[in-house]
Amino acid sequence: MARINPRQVEAFRAMMLTGSVTEAAKLMAVTQPAVSRLLRDFQALLKMELFERRGSGLVPSTAATALYMEVERSFVGLERITAAAEEIRSRRTGTLRIAALPALSNGFLPRLTGHFLKERPNFNLAFFGVISPIVIDWVLNNQCDIGFAEAPIAHSGLPCVRMPALPRVAILPAGHRLTSKATLEPGDFEDETFISLSAGSTGRHLIDQAFSRNDVRRILRVETMLSVMCGLVSSGLGVALCDPFTAREFESRGVVARRFLPRIDFEFAAVFPPQRRPSPVALELVETLRQALVALDGETATGMG
Repeated sequence: MARINPRQVEAFRAMMLTGSVTEAAKLMAVTQPAVSRLLRDFQALLKMELFERRGSGLVPSTAATALYMEVERSFVGLERITAAAEEIRSRRTGTLRIAALPALSNGFLPRLTGHFLKERPNFNLAFFGVISPIVIDWVLNNQCDIGFAEAPIAHSGLPCVRMPALPRVAILPAGHRLTSKATLEPGDFEDETFISLSAGSTGRHLIDQAFSRNDVRRILRVETMLSVMCGLVSSGLGVALCDPFTAREFESRGVVARRFLPRIDFEFAAVFPPQRRPSPVALELVETLRQALVALDGETATGMG
């Protein structure tokens, strides 16, 4: 295979990030024909179709999505070198690099981390919201100082700290008949249209188990990711069980949260690169988060409903 041109990879990444040739060209500061040519040559070189034409636009193929994960990991490594050089020039203490699963990165953890670093002005921040398998991959490859991934953690050799578990909550569209109840149980969902997590996920298994034990029949129409789930609930399409962090982000957007029994915990852990000891500031952040979770669990137990 001929050598890959770095500009081809850059064009591919820009297209994946922006979703259009026009915006990719702006991001790269080149013309649209130049981007089209780079993408065409990249596909020919790899002997695979990366984009399919839909109407007037291009959409990524399954192969493109898989390739993008590897490309993004390489670019994160390059950005680390640039950031390190800038830190040396400006004599800053360093950069705290965090990767976190979507439930935390949707709002709760960025806010907590922002307050945390306001008191530490000599630190920069690199924050990435990615799914748990990518969190693990980036931490294993020393691309992040700390990661937050759903537990249990599959890699036994990865240093980790289990965080306090919080209960999943029921989420309902505003005005739904079940919002009149402070606490919901499996039987309340009989014949309700239910929006599920993706098949094969830990959360999906635990939730399905709770309903099957009680022989409750739900109408399973949709399976999706957390952030999409809450948007669908707010539309009135159905109801769901969700982690408390994402539920809180949608409270002002037409979603109502209620306690759910039996308790189904949302469990996650802080993970660290195995090649070195966690930095003091990373450990301080984990302790700050632990304290915030303990407080939030108390609020959830007494303030919902």
